[in-house]
Amino acid sequence: MEHDHTLHDAEPRRFWGSCYSIGLMVMGAAAAYFLLTEHRAHFFGALPFLLLLACPLMHVFMHHGHGDHSGSHDRHDGAPPRPDNTTPPKATKTGAQP
Repeated sequence: MEHDHTLHDAEPRRFWGSCYSIGLMVMGAAAAYFLLTEHRAHFFGALPFLLLLACPLMHVFMHHGHGDHSGSHDRHDGAPPRPDNTTPPKATKTGAQP
């Protein structure tokens, strides 16, 4: 009652390395080509709105690591937080007389 366990222990093949992903990319490229060539006027008419929509979407998806903006002033440089009512000291020129 012996059987080969090497088939069970092998890692599953990832989707992006399979033949299905290549077919999906080719079909997607063909669909995008025909969509852009046949509906160019619609695409260029919606392009300004798509660019405006990209701004809030990039803000939402790219700022996920900054926290929830709940008012806590976390500093990423390791310096202790300073009170909001103070300004940082101004640098003076070296060798300048007061």
